[in-house]
Amino acid sequence: MAQLERFAESGASRRGVDGVVARMRALGDDWPPRDGVAVFNRVYLSVTEEVHRSIGLGAFADTRAAATLGVRFAERYLAAVDAAAEGHRPPACWRPLFQYRRHPGVHPLQFALAGINAHIGHDLALALVDACRTLGCEPAELEDEFDRVGDILVSLEERIREELMPGPDLLQIGDPLTHLAGSWSLERARDGAWAAARTLWALRELPGVAGEFGERLDGAVGLVSRILLTPLPD
Repeated sequence: MAQLERFAESGASRRGVDGVVARMRALGDDWPPRDGVAVFNRVYLSVTEEVHRSIGLGAFADTRAAATLGVRFAERYLAAVDAAAEGHRPPACWRPLFQYRRHPGVHPLQFALAGINAHIGHDLALALVDACRTLGCEPAELEDEFDRVGDILVSLEERIREELMPGPDLLQIGDPLTHLAGSWSLERARDGAWAAARTLWALRELPGVAGEFGERLDGAVGLVSRILLTPLPD
């Protein structure tokens, strides 16, 4: 019976991942390819699909925990999309990407990095706390899943930079772009997200303090995204 329950939970969790994958695919169909949010959406879709494959292949020791974290993580991004679509203000970390999504002076690599920065620097910490509450566990119990998701992100980052970095014929743009892109590190953002999640969990009995910490985190990550979206000269 316990094995059957675990199988049912795993199936429900994977259906949750299926749902967010389907939603991101639909969004990609609705937006122009050069739209800045569409650029990030394509990147994030590839990450989510890779997480989904890894879950199916048994790469995670705890399938339910991995799927729960993945779904809670994606829901943060999708909530920002919904807020913007409905005319509401998305979290501060996401606002620069939505504000500059059609700016002709911003390169696709900048859109991708700004979205990754918002999602890792802010959303991942909150998603981990959400997952802990859902699963009734401590952050330390999800560290393996957190690290595995982070490893997938790191493995894709280099490919993203190679695919979206302009070629030598765009050297005038490439020089400042290389400098700007090189100033941000996914590894450091992931380390910061882990530290922020542990802090938020420790403050869970102090909602006022936790809320203020979350707002400060949101604003700081948003500032980095705004810098990453600095328009570059032709």
